[in-house]
Amino acid sequence: MQCDKARNPAGMRHKAVYLPQTYLHLMNKYHQILGKILSGGKPQKNKKGNIVCLLNESLSLGPGDLLEIFEGHPIARNKLKCELGLFMRGERQVDRYREAGIDWWDYCGSTLVNGYPSYFEKLPGLIGRINRERRSSKNYVLFLGANGVESNQAPCLSLVQFQIDEGRLVLSAYQRSSDANLGLPADIYHLYLISRQVEMPLESITLNLGNVHIYENNMEKTRRLLAGESGIKFDLNV
Repeated sequence: MQCDKARNPAGMRHKAVYLPQTYLHLMNKYHQILGKILSGGKPQKNKKGNIVCLLNESLSLGPGDLLEIFEGHPIARNKLKCELGLFMRGERQVDRYREAGIDWWDYCGSTLVNGYPSYFEKLPGLIGRINRERRSSKNYVLFLGANGVESNQAPCLSLVQFQIDEGRLVLSAYQRSSDANLGLPADIYHLYLISRQVEMPLESITLNLGNVHIYENNMEKTRRLLAGESGIKFDLNV
């Protein structure tokens, strides 16, 4: 079902989709975000293409929610696991990713400049410190990015914080920008893999999403995904 078209000042049209609240509650939490963007997102234009977005959304996931997402949504687990390993080793050469079957960094040229590897290579040391100290510290934080530096893909994930509450891990992350179709499920899985390297049970992973969006050319595919169609592949916008 569709409601009236909305037009933004720049002239971009977006067909909002009405999704009943009872239907949204039946979805896993990731699919709920997709449905919320379709039904209430605002049109926006950027250099990568037109998007429909929500600002300042929060997604809190317990172990059961994560299992529900991973079982109910196709995720390239092996590639993402390999990608995270390359990030944490500080691998900047795009060829190394391509050799692992990861081709979504090809548009960056031969080298990732001030991208994820530049910051994730600090993660093993931070995780080692957490596992040694096991303190309820507010200072177990990984910052990704810096102002005024050259980059061919600034990380969309900006901060990851590890807190320990009564012996359980509470993981929080801030994302400045999140492609809901491709980037968000990948980031959820990366954060889950990171949490498994901390030697204590996981309580929750919470993502604070500054701008979470669906690109215009992926909107119809998102509708089909939420309608239950399998084998949907989304387009990368670069």
